[in-house]
Formats: sequence, structure tokens, C-alpha cells
Amino acid sequence: LAAYQGDADVIIHMAGGEGEFAILSASSTATNQNAWIAAMEEILKDEKYAKLTLVETVYGDDEPTKSTTETQNLLTKYPNLKVICCPTTVGVLACAQAAETEGCAIKVAGLGLPSEMNGYVGADLPCPYMFLWNPIEVGATAAYAIQCIIDGATTGTVGEEFTAANGNTYVVLDADPSVGVQSTQIIVGPPFAFTGENIAEWANVY
Repeated sequence: LAAYQGDADVIIHMAGGEGEFAILSASSTATNQNAWIAAMEEILKDEKYAKLTLVETVYGDDEPTKSTTETQNLLTKYPNLKVICCPTTVGVLACAQAAETEGCAIKVAGLGLPSEMNGYVGADLPCPYMFLWNPIEVGATAAYAIQCIIDGATTGTVGEEFTAANGNTYVVLDADPSVGVQSTQIIVGPPFAFTGENIAEWANVY
């Protein structure tokens, strides 16, 4: 849930502490998307978020055209909407493009590819900042974990803790089919933040 505490904090920050927001997800049958949304909804029960109102969750099926249409429908249906949260790279781009086309003040939050979102992320743009996992960090962590297995620092058994050459300590966790993880896992860390200051650089990476 820790990562989605972050999502909730992003929404309340972009909304200025209160107001209506919506979620534009991928498919209604996407296991990981539904698990993330359920986790966020649980966190939003905290008194800290009492002034936020989730008005609706819609699905763009990870199709640009449908995601754009769903965004436009939300903007029409909820004139006081402040934030649309998109835990899908296709959705966040379509939403940002629609917000810019409509010229509305709505803020877009979510997960996006910097190569696609460059030009939409930054101060006074539809998406002030966004998140996604850093592929360099993910790859490096996987390599460190493999080396630890080779060196005997861990057997990969659930519950084992080991310190990798990067100085970070990891715990081997069980599989979590509810979010599509079918085997044991370690958590790299929180998602990487992309802002107006660094997105152009990262747009050349992925």
C-alpha cells in the first residue's frame, strides 16, 4: 500500500487539499489496475483525505481514442472536477492531451512514459509531475539480486533479507497474483518522479 499512499498524496496536493477527482483506468478486468485502485480507495478512507471526493472510475481499455472520449465525458459530467488520476501510461497521455485541447485547469496525475509525456509535464502544464519505475534502477536491482544468489547471500526464500552491492537491503516477498506477480519478488523502491526539470532528459531514455 505504501506506493499508493503516494498516489493519494499526489491527488490531494494537485487538488489543493479538497475537491472532486476521478480515476481513468485501463481495463475493468485488469488485475493489477483493480488492485491498485482498491488499495488507493482504502487509503482514501483516512481522515486526511476527507475533503476529497472520488466521483467516478472509468475505463479507457488502454486505447487512446476511448481514453480520450472517457476523459472528455468526465470533463463534461463533472464541471468542478480538479484531478483525474490515471494509473495507465496510455490513459495519462490521452487525458493530458484532452485537458490541453479543452484548455481546462484540471490536473492529471498518474504513471506515464517520459518519451510520450514530454511537453505535458511541468508547472502550468496538464500534469505537474508524474511517476513510473526507473528501468535502469529496476535492471540494476535485478542484477544485484542475481549476484547475491550466486554468492550465497540469499537463496531467494520468502522472508530472507539480504544486502546488495548497491548498499540497499531487500526482503524476499511472496508472490502476489492480485497484482500479476506470479513468483517471489523484491521491491526496488518507490516509483521515480518526473518533473518539468528532468523529463526532457528522461524522454531520451524511454
